[in-house]
Amino acid sequence: MTFSNLQRKEIVETLETEHFELAIIGGGITGAGIALDAASRGMKVALIDMQDFAAGTSSRSTKLVHGGLRYLKQFEIKLVAEVGKERAIVYENGPHVTSPERMLLPIHKGGTFGKFSTNIGLRVYDFLAGVKKSERRTMLSPEETLMKEPLIKKDGLKGGGYYVEYRTDDARLTMEVLKKAVEHGATAINYVKADRFLYDHNQKVIGLDATDLQSNHKFSISATKVINAAGPWVDEVRKKDITMNNKQLRLTKGVHVVIDQRNFPLKQAVYFDTPDGRMVFAIPRNGKAYVGTTDTFFDGDTANPKMTTEDRDYILQSIKFMFPNVEITAEDIESSWAGVRPLIFEKGKDPSEISRKDEIWEGESGLITMAGGKLTGYRKMAETVVDLVAERLKEEQKKSFPTSNTKTLKISGGDVGGSHNLEDFIEQKSEEGIQYGLTKEEGKLLARQYGSNVDELFKIALAYENSQKERSIPAVLYAQLIYSIHEEMVSTPIDFFVRRTGALFFDIDWVMKWKNDVVNSMSELLSWSMDEKLLYLTELEKEIKDAYIPREG
Repeated sequence: MTFSNLQRKEIVETLETEHFELAIIGGGITGAGIALDAASRGMKVALIDMQDFAAGTSSRSTKLVHGGLRYLKQFEIKLVAEVGKERAIVYENGPHVTSPERMLLPIHKGGTFGKFSTNIGLRVYDFLAGVKKSERRTMLSPEETLMKEPLIKKDGLKGGGYYVEYRTDDARLTMEVLKKAVEHGATAINYVKADRFLYDHNQKVIGLDATDLQSNHKFSISATKVINAAGPWVDEVRKKDITMNNKQLRLTKGVHVVIDQRNFPLKQAVYFDTPDGRMVFAIPRNGKAYVGTTDTFFDGDTANPKMTTEDRDYILQSIKFMFPNVEITAEDIESSWAGVRPLIFEKGKDPSEISRKDEIWEGESGLITMAGGKLTGYRKMAETVVDLVAERLKEEQKKSFPTSNTKTLKISGGDVGGSHNLEDFIEQKSEEGIQYGLTKEEGKLLARQYGSNVDELFKIALAYENSQKERSIPAVLYAQLIYSIHEEMVSTPIDFFVRRTGALFFDIDWVMKWKNDVVNSMSELLSWSMDEKLLYLTELEKEIKDAYIPREG
């Protein structure tokens, strides 16, 4: 199956004319995981998203595949064990998008974690999560803690816990999972909205009516089973079903800010207390430091959550509290993002106390809804729900499917010879990149970002270098852009700058430098009218502005 934006028409035609065993609404990490699990078992799968893939929560998280240490505080032992083990699986299947990150947990007098409880907690965590020997926790003295991160508050410092989390690029992880699903025969498309469900005479869901938001073409998708994996929009989708149950979701908003390391010279990832007893991450990444997250109930525009002045000030105060000698002001914030998380509502609970565990709801109509859940647990969550789908298909259609094989299935780009071989693979490819007209650094950048798909980008770069056309952008950027349109369904400049490269969050100067050239190239490739080109450029300008200018509220 193709995954090119130039073949949108053909993809819509497939959705319109074929019958699917499973249709999925939502192209975040949950929907992508379900699509891969189902397609790799041999199910005929369709997936639609009304925005771009990963445009909701799955590009706006803390970008950690983390083991849920804080769930120990809530005694969610089973959850800690499950997500801890899943981290290692996610890492092994796509080491180019996930990497181990040593995390420092400073222990201060009167803080959330005491020295004894941290030691016990991290030991229990190592045991439950099946952490490998080389990554098990160590306890540090105050002096050792300050050696790891000299910026930490010295007053009342009793020591620290040192353990491993896994850093990821959430949107790229989603893309690689989705690309693998398409490789296994899934049909997936962005910017297609589910309008209403279709029912048989027994009031059972048998598909849905949809609209391609780019062409305004309306069509129907026929499917035996439908899964609602719409994340923050789960309730909106459920309201379209005639048998909606009374379970309720609450949305909470989490905000992160990005600061250049010249202004915040953070050496080490830190998980720290805030004055109000919450926990926040500060993580170095490619010359920047990002800090978050806030956790507040949210009832605004789900598609466009933004940082408010209160969010910004809360994070700045948190930085000042833990890193008192760091002089950071609002002007130092280069970029920000806000994400909305759907949580199963529990009366009387604070947002940060509401469980992140996933739940599966099955309506009388047969509609299956996935809610809650975490980035880390996406694969296991998908396995559970596809097991249910397989069971229903067996009961209703006498069709049998094998059990899940995603535990050892490499995602797209993940065939690098195992996580232990990743650095050698990147080194080898960075040398190879020179033969394709790239510098060693550019080769390294592409190999790290695209893993075993890097050869495709090398070929594009070489063809561009050898072409007679006027070269307004460097070959490395051209390769990323062309690849993302042909292989990753990019439709708009925001798709490219936010979800395929992450540059709008972590390298906003690069976005400012190349935005006009990228829009011009896309306009030429995708045959945009002048009006469309202007619209996409305006949208991008607004997104850039929103990234660093907070909204009042």
